[in-house]
Amino acid sequence: MPDDFDALLAPLKFGIGQSVPRKEDPKLVTGRGRFTDDVDLPDQVFAHPLRSHSAHGIIRHLDVGQALAAPGVLAVYTAADMTRAGYGPLRCKLPLKSADGSALIAPPRPIMADGRVRHVGEILAVVIAQTRHAAQEAAERIVVEIEPLPVVIDPEVAVREDAPRLYDDHGNVCLDWRFGDFEATERAFAAAAHVTRLKMVNNRVVVAAMEPRAALAQYDPENGRFTLRVGCQGVFGLRQAIAQDILKVEPERVHVVADQVGGSFGMKSAAYPEYIACLHAARELGRPVKWRDDRHESFLSDQHGRAAIAEGELALDAEGNFLAVRMRCIGDMGAYLSNFGPVPPTVNIQKNLPSLYRTPCVAISSRCVFTNTTPTGPYRGAGRPEANYYMERLIDAAARETGRDPAALRRQNMIPADAIPYTAASGLEYDSGDFAAVLDACLDKADWQSFEERRRASAQQGRLRGRGLACYLEVTAPAGKEMGGIRFEADGRVTVITGTLDYGQGHASPFAQVLAERLGVPFELIDLVQGDSDQLLVGGGTGGSRSIMASGKAIVDASAEVIEKGRALAGHFLEAATVDIVFGDGSFRVAGTDRAITLLELAATTRAAGDLPPGLPTSLDVALISDTPPSSFPNGAHVAEIEIDPETGVAALQRYTAVDDFGVLVNPMLVSGQVHGGVAQGIGQALMEATRYDRSGQLMSGSFMDYTMPRAETVPPIAVDYHPVPATSNPLGVKGCGEAGVTGALPAVINAVLDALAQRGVRQIDMPATPERIWAALQASAAAQGAAAAAVR
Repeated sequence: MPDDFDALLAPLKFGIGQSVPRKEDPKLVTGRGRFTDDVDLPDQVFAHPLRSHSAHGIIRHLDVGQALAAPGVLAVYTAADMTRAGYGPLRCKLPLKSADGSALIAPPRPIMADGRVRHVGEILAVVIAQTRHAAQEAAERIVVEIEPLPVVIDPEVAVREDAPRLYDDHGNVCLDWRFGDFEATERAFAAAAHVTRLKMVNNRVVVAAMEPRAALAQYDPENGRFTLRVGCQGVFGLRQAIAQDILKVEPERVHVVADQVGGSFGMKSAAYPEYIACLHAARELGRPVKWRDDRHESFLSDQHGRAAIAEGELALDAEGNFLAVRMRCIGDMGAYLSNFGPVPPTVNIQKNLPSLYRTPCVAISSRCVFTNTTPTGPYRGAGRPEANYYMERLIDAAARETGRDPAALRRQNMIPADAIPYTAASGLEYDSGDFAAVLDACLDKADWQSFEERRRASAQQGRLRGRGLACYLEVTAPAGKEMGGIRFEADGRVTVITGTLDYGQGHASPFAQVLAERLGVPFELIDLVQGDSDQLLVGGGTGGSRSIMASGKAIVDASAEVIEKGRALAGHFLEAATVDIVFGDGSFRVAGTDRAITLLELAATTRAAGDLPPGLPTSLDVALISDTPPSSFPNGAHVAEIEIDPETGVAALQRYTAVDDFGVLVNPMLVSGQVHGGVAQGIGQALMEATRYDRSGQLMSGSFMDYTMPRAETVPPIAVDYHPVPATSNPLGVKGCGEAGVTGALPAVINAVLDALAQRGVRQIDMPATPERIWAALQASAAAQGAAAAAVR
């Protein structure tokens, strides 16, 4: 890979719809990327937290004296120091209400445990020392005594009246949420010819981003300004939360900078206690303070994902038409509410459960509960995969119970293309889509009709082969605000400034493609700034598959303003009326003549001109706030095929096919990469990832020795194709693609497992479908069948 990657691209043209390499890849694959822990500052010191080994208890004694006396130690901070500094706690500020109208119960989360610990891994104190090793050694000298309290780790137990309480002034249920027409749903179930019922577990997962969390904090006493360098999903939102809610200072006094970020999937979107401790230490000690998680601490302290239990029911009439779906969910929040924790099992179930089907009625009841476990937060899809998983599992079970073909049952109940725009039972209006065509394309690509031949071939090898189909529709993030900035640099390059943040998606190339198409600026001359809060007017961050819609529209809006400013300036320099100036192919021309100036020439000429007549723009630079588009509705169909060895329970995916509708594809190659990554994560959760606690609240799967992640050998070749139907809700016609892979994969893989196991009488299995769990299900089914046969005899 040449160093001058842009020079390699210079002879080519890259617009919307072309597969353009990621601009950052040469730097990353040659080890020249810069992540938070790669940055060192002169005179920096190191932070290390002491974490609780107890899941629940009263702190009776906390003595930091021996730690303070340890070699190289500069300070040790506890909750008392945070209180004296006047910092606020971490809070969930979601305006959600229970069915009775009462507000979400959102107890404050202290920066460090204050009198009581509620989960293993909660911070008790933070040591600051000259070296990382010295800080770690000193933390082990802190003397702590915790009086144990009863522990609850099972969310189904936590909702009981007699369950151990995490908070003295209220029970463990912090939100009892409802949505839907319960009376109409009840009538529909009463009139149904068939009702399918399933209890489903959406297993808790460790996010395990490639880059552990890290932070580097500074404080400038001359202007009273904090700087935090940290991997996150949006520097502007993180700055606002840290400044206003926790440090209690004006946002302008906090500068948040993000370099490259090695994965997040929702987990790095929030403020964490370690960041505040580092900022405090930097101010108190007058030195930069650095902290980095090790992997074991990441398992304890990073927000976990999913962690929900659902009881679902699907009502069908005699012809197989869906009449209603009913869902009762319990969402495990962990010990504290994260900034977004209550949304996945409530609002996002509401939005996504109806999916792409003509289901007239829904009724959803969700309880969010506290347990003595690590707090949960958004994880790739944040409720979208969960809702689609529940619906697709119910449909597959209904097809098996009623003897119907699973593809035909889905097609029969899909919203037809000629019914769109369509208002779903969620209350949302779908603006575009051709769901049946996507399904048919996927079945064709997956060789659906020839499956039985492959099943027979597997049987000859002593293996059980199953196929799983999943259709999905997910609702992306809602409308908001985003910055559209375009800056023409003195060296002839152009910088795009916007407030989403790339944490692995590859924003630089598609954003440059949008700008190149709108303004004709050479792709290789376009740079991107997202990770500096000082350069942003607003910033919605990255999440909910929103980036290309939000920043894409902001770039479109900013480009239009550049053109308007450019017409006025071009008219001045070309000595023509503004109304006679036309723009196209990167140049301003006087209509009907050969007089023209390129956009980049105009930027340079304007800069060199100095004083300009009153009323003219002084530059082509633009910085505006764009209203982002409403939610879009990416959708698709996925088919998985799996082989199971009944002697060992080992399941191996053989084929995977995905056909998706993401609207206009700005960069098909990057979109395919997003699908591949999402599918891999879905496979991991479906087949192997399990976060396990023992009864005392100790994390049993606290490292990669105990927590299984998908590897290359786990993921089969993924056949990806598209059936794009442009969205009508945004100027680019895009729909978002970042979370769709996992949304389709969870139900497709488990439906395939159950299709294989159905040959041996197994009707239900929960994620993760590990070899042990599959083997046990097969043995239990065989025993039950044997007992039934014996009873008949």
